[in-house]
Amino acid sequence: MFQDDILILDTATKLGRSALGKVAIAASHGGVYAGYLAARNGVRGVILHDAGIGKDEAGISSLPYLDGLGIAGATVDFRTARIGDGAGMAKTGTISHVNATARGAGCVPGQSSMECASAMLSVRVTGGEIPGYDEARFVLRDAPGEPKVIGCDSTSLVKPEDEGDIVVTASHGDLLETAPSWGDRPDVLAAIFNDAGSDNPTRLPDLDTRGIAGATVSADSARIGDARSTYADGVISHINESARARGAQVRITCREFVERMIESARKA
Repeated sequence: MFQDDILILDTATKLGRSALGKVAIAASHGGVYAGYLAARNGVRGVILHDAGIGKDEAGISSLPYLDGLGIAGATVDFRTARIGDGAGMAKTGTISHVNATARGAGCVPGQSSMECASAMLSVRVTGGEIPGYDEARFVLRDAPGEPKVIGCDSTSLVKPEDEGDIVVTASHGDLLETAPSWGDRPDVLAAIFNDAGSDNPTRLPDLDTRGIAGATVSADSARIGDARSTYADGVISHINESARARGAQVRITCREFVERMIESARKA
């Protein structure tokens, strides 16, 4: 969706080269990976979702990263708009944090999303090479005779060959407004997300329709956008019925959740 030079999207993964020189309101979490996607596509400014801020302020960690590239960055307060819903974020979102580049353009906390985006249009595009983002997808565990455990800093990195395996993602646990299902992604054994401060992660019941065990870790326990932190630090906050049937519980660690999923596969 376009409004003059302001793009409104449900996720930063949908940004393309048409974003060059524009400002984006993208309903992804405000972690570094989302900031990288915005920078890679040449925006002059981007507004993301603060995802409850969470562990180590990961939900706003894109802001200093974007400052280093001369790109305006801001996040909306998770209490004012739903993550994964760009139109809703543009309509009701209230700015919670801004970086120095955005502040220099007149952006301040308390503004509406559209006020902030309009101010970002004055930022001068400097250009230059964007450093690569290393190891956004990796193997966390690969033992003979059991499902692999794949780490993905973004759900967009889940691949067809992951069918039957466990994907530990660092994406938020809500469906996108314009893509309200797991879609054409593979039937993995289990998928884990970050709850981004949500009390009702909408991905989980959708995964039940495919028989996929789903869970979220709490934003306060693991850094959103960082699948290694999801796996190493995460504490399970929500599970679906498919996960419960495989022995999962809330308040166990992500590692324990994975162990129970693997054990359930052995017994199947």
